[in-house]
Amino acid sequence: MTPTWQIGVDVGGTFTDILAVDPSTGAWRVAKVPSTPDDQSRGVIEGLARVDAPLAGIAGFVHGTTVGTNAVLERKGTRCGLITTMGFRDMLELGRRTRPNAYGMTGSFEAIIPREMRLEVPERMGAAGQVLVPLDEDAVRRAALALAEAGAEALVIHFLHAYANPAHELRAAEIARAVWPNHYVTIGHDILREVREFERGSTAAVNAYIQPLMARYLSRLSDALARQGMPRTLLVMQGNAGTMTARGASEHAAQTVMSGPAAGALAAARIGIEAGMRNIIGCDMGGTSFDVTLIKDGQPAISAEKDVAYGVPVRVPMIDIHTIGAGGGSIARVNEAGILQVGPQSAGSRPGPICYGRGGTEPTVTDANLVLGRLDPGSMPGVESPVPVEQVKAAIREKIGSKLGLDAIAAASAIIAVATNHLASAIRLVSIERGEDPRDYALFAFGGAGPLHATALAAELGVPQVLVPRFPGATSALGCILADLRHDYVRTIGRPLLEVEGAAMDAILAEHAAEGRRQIEAEGVPIEGIVVVHEADLLFRGQSHVFRMPVASPGFDPAVVLRDFAARYKARFDIELGEMRSIIANLRTTVLGTRRKVPMALFAPEASGTPVPRARRPVHFRGVAHDTPIYRREALPVGFELPGPAIIEQMDATTVLDPGAMLRVDAAGNLIIAVGVSA
Repeated sequence: MTPTWQIGVDVGGTFTDILAVDPSTGAWRVAKVPSTPDDQSRGVIEGLARVDAPLAGIAGFVHGTTVGTNAVLERKGTRCGLITTMGFRDMLELGRRTRPNAYGMTGSFEAIIPREMRLEVPERMGAAGQVLVPLDEDAVRRAALALAEAGAEALVIHFLHAYANPAHELRAAEIARAVWPNHYVTIGHDILREVREFERGSTAAVNAYIQPLMARYLSRLSDALARQGMPRTLLVMQGNAGTMTARGASEHAAQTVMSGPAAGALAAARIGIEAGMRNIIGCDMGGTSFDVTLIKDGQPAISAEKDVAYGVPVRVPMIDIHTIGAGGGSIARVNEAGILQVGPQSAGSRPGPICYGRGGTEPTVTDANLVLGRLDPGSMPGVESPVPVEQVKAAIREKIGSKLGLDAIAAASAIIAVATNHLASAIRLVSIERGEDPRDYALFAFGGAGPLHATALAAELGVPQVLVPRFPGATSALGCILADLRHDYVRTIGRPLLEVEGAAMDAILAEHAAEGRRQIEAEGVPIEGIVVVHEADLLFRGQSHVFRMPVASPGFDPAVVLRDFAARYKARFDIELGEMRSIIANLRTTVLGTRRKVPMALFAPEASGTPVPRARRPVHFRGVAHDTPIYRREALPVGFELPGPAIIEQMDATTVLDPGAMLRVDAAGNLIIAVGVSA
């Protein structure tokens, strides 16, 4: 069998989504199954059985995972030890002098590596890479043995200024590995070779904290896939929207933080471009969280750093995604002050919302949507024994309505209103607060719960259009299929731009490119080509934030780079600082192994004629019940137009079309919704 199938898997807090595509025949299959938090691989294997794709015929299998992200958020990583430069054991706690609460003097923070598990050894490198204090090798050996005896499963070696000269870190790792009981040894400069000691140390600590969990999980999944006959290497999404092999993800686990949301942002950008919408706001609402990404001119913004939790930054290239705890499973409650709150606590997949029939007792956003008529209890994915609507109404009336003086319908409407306000605030944070007007963008609604709230959310923000992709719940799984192999490299320079030699900069960038090519070739994954992108981080002396821009190599010319930097700086900030000395902070290289592209036209509906509603039912919009037609998504042909109110159901999501809105099905099967002033 010639391998042709491409499979993308995204594991969320509530559901696991699987999309299988065969570009050679145009065949595709999609499945949605409850996630299995105790062992996510069980949910993945169950989902694969649902799509019934021949594992022997798989050309590519890419997995987006929340294992690492959740371990940090929930503080359920492994026990780690840290060996660092004498006098710097408290770096992970000192951080950047931020505080947990912006408007208060109280709060607490605990580093992911406890203080008693952080040991110091005599050694010191200077900022220029010169040896100031020789490495005490016996101290390293004693520290490693002590940490292993104290129960550390993973070890971090992080020395001051190792980005400039990694000799001490390399030698310490060699000594430690000789006595360490396993291979979980993380070297700071190997994870991030860049100035900023705290961020580099935090990234290395996160890597060690989640590495054993990630390695064991990916090993279980790889073994299960191999037993079922899959011949290809398992690929894992990175937070930068690229992929790496399961082995690479086990070694560089920090790269997998936010991998699922990154896949969704990648798919949103691609679908938006093909739909003629290059400026979109990606809104991924699942069962536990709401992820927002600003995509301008078809490109999601890339950030150099992400705070996974307070005081725990991960400094690796990552799609700039803002996340809040607001999903379909977000729990609604009335606090002691009598105020309705929604989230961030979530019912998850077990027990889940009340309507799932798995033992949930707390009302959620999903329960409120059900009570308002927006969801059909008989067609929700993953629900085998739905709870009667009257029982859900009674729970909302008892736990919310009775405390606020509202009936069940008004209480459910209040839950949706509060949730919508939370979602709108998250969108304002990534748009208005960054100088972008959301009215200049379209709202890209995906995730299992995204299309439920998209039209009302767009109306709240003044966004004129909503784009709902063909498979909203499986969009992140689609992003996994679309992703290329990707490796990022950085080297700190920290010198005046006009004082560096172009040949020396070319040599560093060439080294990056060669290492990227070597890694991609060693991974043995079928690709169509390799793309290399070089960039430089520049700033003026005295500034603390860098300006990143592309550079040419070979042929790096400091004078040309300075000219381009000045022009871009003027265009961005409308100011010229010609009298100030420019500094080249870092050189960066991205190496992409491009994979075969999947055309979005594959997913266009085959329906024709005028669709007929499968049913009608009362649906409440802003406190008023409307007799609303219910359509199946697959029955809507290309070019079909539909005025609101209406409900469009499909296997992986439900789209709510508010009164006053107008829906149109485009050539790829996307739903394009003109929001309308009265929506």
